[in-house]
Order: sequence, then C-alpha cells, then structure tokens
Amino acid sequence: MIHATAIVHPGAKIGDEVEIGAYSIIGEHVEIGDRTWIGPHVVLEGHTRIGVENRIFQFASLGGEPQDKKYSAEPTRLEIGDRNVIREYCTFNVGTAQDAGVTRIGNDNWIMAYVHIAHDCQVGNNTIFANGASLAGHVHVDDWVIFGGFSGVRQFVRVGAHSFIAATAILLQDVPPYVNAVGNPAAPHGINSEGLRRRGFSPEAISMIKKAYRILYRSNLSLAQAREQITELAESQTEIRLLADFIGVSGRGLVR
Repeated sequence: MIHATAIVHPGAKIGDEVEIGAYSIIGEHVEIGDRTWIGPHVVLEGHTRIGVENRIFQFASLGGEPQDKKYSAEPTRLEIGDRNVIREYCTFNVGTAQDAGVTRIGNDNWIMAYVHIAHDCQVGNNTIFANGASLAGHVHVDDWVIFGGFSGVRQFVRVGAHSFIAATAILLQDVPPYVNAVGNPAAPHGINSEGLRRRGFSPEAISMIKKAYRILYRSNLSLAQAREQITELAESQTEIRLLADFIGVSGRGLVR
C-alpha cells in the first residue's frame, strides 16, 4: 500500500502490509518491517532499519546525517525497534564512527512531535518523550524514562530506568534510576513514586527505593560511602541493584 506520489528507492526493503503515505521518500538503504505505517511527507534515509508495527507521522525525518562536523559520510546506522509511535517533525540521526556507529531506539516508545535524538544515542524501551524534548549525541536512556516537554540532555549523559525528567529540565549530569530531575541545571527532587506504582512496584519496594534515595542524597555521605550502603541494601532488595549498578558506571557524575 504505497501511495502513487511516494518515492521508494528500488533498493529499499519493504515488509508485508506496510503503508507509505503521499510524498514520502524512502532511501536505498532503508528497511521497513511488517505492518509499519508511514504517513505522508516522511523522509527515511541513510542506513536505517525499522522494525514491525511502528507508526511514523507526517514530516518526520529519520536516518539523516549527524549534526557533527567530524562526520565524513561513513556508512553508520539508525536502528528502530518495534511498535514505536513517532509523531510529527521528529528527527533521528545515524551514528558516527567515533562511537558505536549506530543510533538505537528500542521497542514500545511513545515519541511526540519535534523530538530530536542525535547521533549515537541509545534509547531503551517503553520511554515517553513529550513535545520538543532533545538528546544531544552519545546519550544513553534506559527503559521506562519519561521526558517532559522541551527538556534537554547534554552529550554523553546517562538517564537511568524509571526516572522522570520534568518539562524544560536540562541534564548536565547523569540521572540515577527512579529519580525525578527538575530545573536548569537539573537537580534531584525525590523519586518517581507515581510511575513506579503504575508499573506494579509494591509499596515495600517503593519504600526501599526511597530509603536508597535518602542514603544517596540526604545522608551527607560521600558518593563512595553512599554506594557502599546502597550495595548492601541491594543484597536484600533486587530493585536497588539497578541503582547500585548505575552509580558504578556513571561517567559524568550524578545530578546533585
């Protein structure tokens, strides 16, 4: 079901039951999985692979060259998983040779209008990006993160699972799992309790996460001391292991 005005390169690989809307352009190295819907005026270019049952709305531009002066037309990639909703005017770029060479978007993400995901970003599953949220290059986003409208993330920052980034927040450092980040520059404001309840976390688990948050941010301990206590807590509470492991790999330091 390809509209007569769409331009699809003969080399593109189109799955079964794919719909491509009017005036959309599909490049030579693009792969589109089964039952994906491409709206009108969409541009898919570069070495881009899109999974099954995605919905990509009008004027989205995916797989374009990185906004990076070091890029020299290397055959880097964009990979998008399954069942994502990508709304109007979103821009996702392929990776660069200076990193893994691929920008990845996982499964079941809800990505609203005007979202920008730059080169070499790695986005997990079940995330929500509100209108105008932007990731600079090399950002890592774990599962179930929510970004408020017009929030922004600096290069190489990591955003932990189940965290909540408030509208217009600017992340200059890593956000641990479960944490609410608010402001410019962003600072921690408790844990994402409501999100955790909606995802089935027990009251006991949420209470333990709050305890770990207090150790990290309210105890006046050094980061090393806080991590040691949180690691001990993780021995009896599996949800805390996620936080302990994240602290261990943080590269830009944690929001404080």
